[in-house]
This record gives sequence, structure tokens and C-alpha cells, in this order.
Amino acid sequence: MPRPESNPLTAAPAGLPAAVVRLAADGQVADSTLVRRALDGEGDAFSALVVRHQKRAFWVVFHLVGKVEDARDVTQEAFLRLHRSLRQYDFARNFFTWFHRILTNLAIDHLRKHRHAAGAASLDELPGGLADEREAGVPLWERTERRELVHRVLEALDPRFRAVLVMRDLHGMDSREIAPILGITHSTVRWRLHRARQMFQWQWERLDLGGRG
Repeated sequence: MPRPESNPLTAAPAGLPAAVVRLAADGQVADSTLVRRALDGEGDAFSALVVRHQKRAFWVVFHLVGKVEDARDVTQEAFLRLHRSLRQYDFARNFFTWFHRILTNLAIDHLRKHRHAAGAASLDELPGGLADEREAGVPLWERTERRELVHRVLEALDPRFRAVLVMRDLHGMDSREIAPILGITHSTVRWRLHRARQMFQWQWERLDLGGRG
């Protein structure tokens, strides 16, 4: 099985066969088809699944755990578990939901085990090219300062609320996508999101005003 990522900021790990990259990029080939082909022994199919999902998986985990090396480790473990669990995949279910449930559960477990090791994520750990495309035109120092503050605020939130906030407001998933990933109801997602936004705003104002004082 290939190592899922060498650099989480690139679209595909360096050195992958061109056939794998093409397969991952083929929008006509569904994730479930890749799972079936992987189960039939086609090695490129699982590699294509990794290439297709690794970048978003890394960023979801990074926004949850807040540290680059931890995010790499959790993402790696998620792909290993995915590989071991392929035969348990229910083809009636959405692959994205199934995989992101594995991913998010691992990230939340990591958070709960390491909450004592608090501290803002160090942006110095990140390789180049971090800036979100939506931040084009914003001075680098301002983007960096804002991201550091966002991570500090996220670290103050309970993992249950952080997960909902990250998935909805940073990754654009809707409530009905989030609910099966977290194993909760749609109404619970909406309640947690409301509370998470309130807590985030309170912490943001507290840290932002404190920094200006």
C-alpha cells in the first residue's frame, strides 16, 4: 500500500505513476468504483482514492488538531484504517461520508488525548503555499496573524463543537453531510454549530481585544 502523502499541500505525492494521477482525476470514475476495483486487487485504484482525498483530508484534520505533524500522523492513520476496512464498505453508503467519519473520529480522539498539550499551531511548521485562495490580495502578515488567532480560538473549543465549526465554516459541508459523519442528528448539528459560533465569537473578541490592549 502506498504512503498516503509526502506533502499534504500538493495535489498528489511526488513520484506517483501518471496512470494513478489520471485515474484519481477522472470524474467519471466514482469513489465506490475505485473501492470495488481495489477489492478486486487493482493496486492503482486504492492509490487513486488516496490521491483524490488526501489534500482535503489533511486540511480537515489540521483545522481540528492544529499542528502539522499531528495532522500528518492522523491522516496517515486514517488511510491505513481505510485500507484495512475496505471489505466493510457498504456500497449503499456515500464513500465521502464513510471515510470522513473514520477521519474525524481519529482527529477527535487525538484531540481528547492531547488537550493537555495546548498551544497555538505554529505556522512556521507549514511548507510554502499555505494561503487560502480566498485570501488573495490580503497582505501576508495580516493573513498569518489572522490564522494564528483562528487556531488559538479553535483550540479553546470543546472537540464536539470544534468539529462542527471546522466542517461547516472552514470546509463548507452542509449540516446534512456533517450529521452522518459525526453520528448525530441534523438538529444536533445545527444546535452545536450555533453554540460553536457563539463560543468562537466570544473567544475571538476576548483574544483580539486582549492583543490590542
